[in-house]
Order: sequence, then C-alpha cells, then structure tokens
Amino acid sequence: MMISRAIGFEKGFQIAGGNQFETFEIMLPKLSAQDILVKTLAVSVNPVDTKLRQNPKGIKQPHILGFDSVGIITELGEKVTDLAVGDRVIFAGTTKRFGSNSEHQVVDSRITAKLPEDFPIDEMAALPLTFLTAYEALFEKMNLIPEEAANTGELLIINGAGGVGSMAIQLAKWAGMTVLATASRKESRAWVKEMGADHLIDHHQNITEQVHKLGFDFVPNILILHSTDQYFNEMAALVAPFGHIASIVETSHEINLRLLKNKAASFDWEYMFAKTDYDFKVESQGEILAKLIQLLQAKKIQSTLTKVLPGFSPETFFRAHQMIEDDQMIGKLVIHF
Repeated sequence: MMISRAIGFEKGFQIAGGNQFETFEIMLPKLSAQDILVKTLAVSVNPVDTKLRQNPKGIKQPHILGFDSVGIITELGEKVTDLAVGDRVIFAGTTKRFGSNSEHQVVDSRITAKLPEDFPIDEMAALPLTFLTAYEALFEKMNLIPEEAANTGELLIINGAGGVGSMAIQLAKWAGMTVLATASRKESRAWVKEMGADHLIDHHQNITEQVHKLGFDFVPNILILHSTDQYFNEMAALVAPFGHIASIVETSHEINLRLLKNKAASFDWEYMFAKTDYDFKVESQGEILAKLIQLLQAKKIQSTLTKVLPGFSPETFFRAHQMIEDDQMIGKLVIHF
C-alpha cells in the first residue's frame, strides 16, 4: 500500500474559527480491477467542499476533501484497458474515498476521461464537477436533448455567475435554448453575458416581473442554484405547465410540492455524487466528461476558470475556502499543486 501526503482536517470547523487544515499522511487503498492511481496536478474548490468542511458527517477521517481534479496516471488496475500510465485524466471524484486534496489518489477509471496533451491543466481542473452537474440537470432530469441546436424554449437559471450556472448557460445555448440568468453585480452580469445568456435578471428585484416584461408568461425549465427555500414558491408560480424545476441546493425547510400539482410540473434534485454513492450508471460520468472534451475541442464551450492559487499547503486551502464562502466568486477557483 502507498502513503500519500494530503491536506485535510479532523473535525468540522467554521472559517471564523481560524485555519484548522493540516497536512496528513494517509494510506491509499489497494487498486481494484477498475481503479487507477493518479498523481494530482491541480484541483478545484467547490461550494460542496465548504459545506462538507463545516459538517463532514459520513466523510472518512481524517477528512480529505476535493473532487475536481486533473492528474497523471502512475498505476493501472488489471481491467483498465482504455488508459495508460502517463495519461492525464480529468474527473470529479466521489464521497466514498479520500478526495483529491492529496498528492496521490485512487480513482475509479470509469468516472475519468483522458485529457489531450495540449489542454491547460488549471483550466481543465475547473470543469468536471460543474459540467457533470449542469449536464445531468439539463439532459437527464429536464430531458432536454444533448445535441447542438436540438431544443427550443427557455431556461431560467438562478445564480448564473457561479460555477454550475456558468456551465449550464453554455450547455443550454449549445443545445438551442434561450437562457435567462440572474446576476446583480456589474462584474457578474458581464460574466453571465460572456457565458452566453440572452437575458439578465436582477435577483435583488422582482424576478417574475422581469421575466414577464421580457415577454414570457411562464418558463418551461428552471434551474435553482442558490437558496432553494427562498426561490421555490416564486419559481413554482413561474414554471410552465408540464415544466421542470431542478435544484442542487439543499433546503432548510420543507418545500410545498403541492404548488406544482395542478401544472403537472416536476421538481428534480440534482446531485452528481448519487451515481457513485449508489453505484448507478457510474460509467456515464466518464462518458459525459468525454463529451466535455469534445465540446472544448470544437470550441463550443470554454473553461470557467477565473482564479488560480499556487501551492499544496493548509494555508492555500484555507484561503480558497475563505474566498468561496465570501460568496463573491465568479466562475471557478483552482489550486495548482
């Protein structure tokens, strides 16, 4: 078995309590037949990391987080035939193993995709989790067609400037949708327009009035990426009959699904870790990431990287978590090892 240095923590903690990230030496598991051993090059920090840092229930101790990653394969399981030692791969990991905030990591090869040599590491590390989340929400939950210009109609995105929102805008535009996205600050509105949104909505003002003013009585597809409790009732009124509302944000209170009943509308949770948590269509995530690479090669979408922090240290990870929790991030933050 192999020992790897990793950055993690022993108990959940709040940013206000100071830096409790530490350097650990962890024992990596023996490779199964489908596994690969990866040397980490860069990782991204996501809001899910900050939530799990505060409440790491169910995460193996010491708590080593990190999901988005680009790394180099150093060892292969016996049944891995489509990859080779020395290949660079991209993946979003699982909650079931130590995360990618580690110099080495054991990963199920089925959730990875081979990265072309000319793709920049940091830009690619920003993408897997948000692309998978946006793709699954749009094409597996809302049943849109995952082909270029194959769809019509509107998509409203609450929190268009975040990591998932930025990818959802680009994917929806590629797929043929008209995109309405919320953003309020000057820089976030500029970013959302750069991602391709057709219409900007200020979430500090009445969303429904703004949507109606644009000429839309209802919206067939709504993606809630911030404060589900706050927005659900209004979105239930705004969603079209037989439409879809999807969310990635856990609620603090019960939401009233009866509001959707007479519209025969649907509410969907999107949680990209569900596939690996329950061993459900695991290989589909590798296939989706292969699609990501195809779209990048065809220049149909672009990376959402906006910030790189250098250095594999507790201080770097603490700073990254501070920046995410400030709720001012646009796009994605990457730590380059």
